[in-house]
Formats: sequence, structure tokens, C-alpha cells
Amino acid sequence: MPFSFNETLRQTDKQTHDTNTMKLNLSQADGNNLITACGSGFVEINQARYSSHLIVSAQAIHTDWCNGGFDSLSASEIDSILLLKPEIVLLGTGEKQRFLHPRHYQALTQQNISLDCMTTAAACRTYNILVNEGRSVVAALLL
Repeated sequence: MPFSFNETLRQTDKQTHDTNTMKLNLSQADGNNLITACGSGFVEINQARYSSHLIVSAQAIHTDWCNGGFDSLSASEIDSILLLKPEIVLLGTGEKQRFLHPRHYQALTQQNISLDCMTTAAACRTYNILVNEGRSVVAALLL
């Protein structure tokens, strides 16, 4: 399935008046949740805007995740991702890439679930690619 990534950096988004918005356009969704844009303080999934930390999988969106941001992440927030039964977890850590201490994701490791930490924009791009490949992926996104 072909992708076209249209980065509109330093341009104003006419709908939202946000700068530094990255629009992600995919040719097919096949009924899955896809990230259609991301920017400072927001993510759009299927063209609906979210401005709180969230978890997204191909079939679910959970907006009541990790209210305190990266510094408040604990094993319990990561463990809640297990309910979605992913094979891969992408942790979008905001505008800067940060890494969790291994004790926070021990439950994922014990179940052979991969955890990759990256910026939120990188997690959004990677999530779309993996969903389009049919992979069981969850993106946990800190905004």
C-alpha cells in the first residue's frame, strides 16, 4: 500500500492555525485507526483531533492514559497496554526521544513484546507503516 508523507513544517495549517504540523496521508485505511496528522500538543486519528496522551491500536483508542506525562510513567501505565495484546509497542515520548527504565516495561519483556521509544512524530509515522503491514502494534503517545 503506497504512502505519501507530506511534511508541512513552518507552514500554517489553514484549519487549525498550528505550525509544525505533519500531515500523514495514507492511501487506504481498511477500517483501521490511522494517524492522519500530528503536531505540537495534538494527534489526529482518522481526522479526529486528540490533545491528551493516548494509546491507539488498529481497532481501539484510549484517551485516559498517563495523565502526568513521561516523568509519571510507571509499570502500571505500561502494563495497561497488555490488554490490547500487541506484538510491538511504540512509545512516543514527545518532541524529544527519551527512554524508560527497564523496570517500567518488565511485563512487556516477559511476554516477548517489543518496546521502541522514539519521538511522538516518529512513533506516528512508524505506527501507520506497521498497521498497514497488518502488524499488531500499539502506539502509546505522549503529547
